[in-house]
Amino acid sequence: MSYCHFDHIHIEGYRRIANLSLTLKSLNVVIGANGSGKTSLLEAISLLSASASGKMAVSFTDLGGFNAIRTNLTAYASQAIQFSLRQTTETELPLEYEIRVQPKGVDYSISDESLFQDRGPPNPFLHLTANRGSIQYFDSVQEKKLVRPTWEINPMESALSQVPRMFAEPEAFRKALASSTHYHALDVSHNAPVRLPQSMRTATLPGKDGEDLVSCLYMIRETDGDRFDLIQDTLRAGFPNFDRLNFPPVAAGTLAMTWKDKTSGQPFYMHQLSEGTLRFLWLVTLLYSPGLTAVTMIDEPEVSLHPELLSILADLFRSASDRTQLIIATHSDRLVRFLTPEEILSTTIDDDGSAHFTWGTEFDLEGWLKDYTLDQLWQMGRLGGRA
Repeated sequence: MSYCHFDHIHIEGYRRIANLSLTLKSLNVVIGANGSGKTSLLEAISLLSASASGKMAVSFTDLGGFNAIRTNLTAYASQAIQFSLRQTTETELPLEYEIRVQPKGVDYSISDESLFQDRGPPNPFLHLTANRGSIQYFDSVQEKKLVRPTWEINPMESALSQVPRMFAEPEAFRKALASSTHYHALDVSHNAPVRLPQSMRTATLPGKDGEDLVSCLYMIRETDGDRFDLIQDTLRAGFPNFDRLNFPPVAAGTLAMTWKDKTSGQPFYMHQLSEGTLRFLWLVTLLYSPGLTAVTMIDEPEVSLHPELLSILADLFRSASDRTQLIIATHSDRLVRFLTPEEILSTTIDDDGSAHFTWGTEFDLEGWLKDYTLDQLWQMGRLGGRA
């Protein structure tokens, strides 16, 4: 891999995730019943991303407030939410970030926070430490030691998002975490952005709502012909009658995009394409995009897709995971058929109501896989993740 991925996460007190320590891989496909913690894992990583980009307060508001998301299970009633995330580095000295958030009136406060690196005994190297608003960070330019900020700090946002840039590795950690992106099922309704002509602008990603799909594909065609050919070849693999994509101008600074089919004399505009075709086109573009962020989270990518497209999608996941850390949440047993136990993370609800996550390799599947496919084993309950 050409990037340093996050290899371990610990979550306490978040929704049904009462206490979780989990190894992360470059490709993580999370399966399980509704309400078993799949989306909660993606939300938790999104909150960590918000902590690195100064958007924690907005994220808590979007989720309904602090009290709406902390664990309220009888066996694990929690007053705080705590996360820790570890990242491998090029020097093989992992960085670890920890943050603890607790209720304060109707809101929240950040009680503890740290970013440190294990550089050998006796103590880890502290890049950042904070306790109830008292912050110290390592000044790598002048003081060469832990110093306190001389400016006003926003107590509702993390210290990580507010201190000066540190050494190269902790700054790379902050940027990677802040860039992490969570994609939900694409809106393909009648007036959705993906169906409309789009303003021409530089775009290295198709956008969460497909609002930059046309610009992104046009830019790829103009700057990276080989990548554009790969996208079109993938579309042909899924749709044998597909011929090519074209970009007719609509007005000054505005482009449309058409889908040319070998069986039709006229091209199809975006508003004429089926939901499944649009979603597959968006997913293919996203997974080939040159601007993939450090972590890419996708909720239910199988929505509207024909089952025969899922084998192509699984291969795209593997290819993209060389450039981004992929975390996928799915209900599709047909998608699971095209994966391996090493790529599958199964969620179940324990007797106490808490979410439990298990890698597919932790199940005894070797003998079963001689006679059954992975999706059949999931249906049989051998992989957990059932209601």
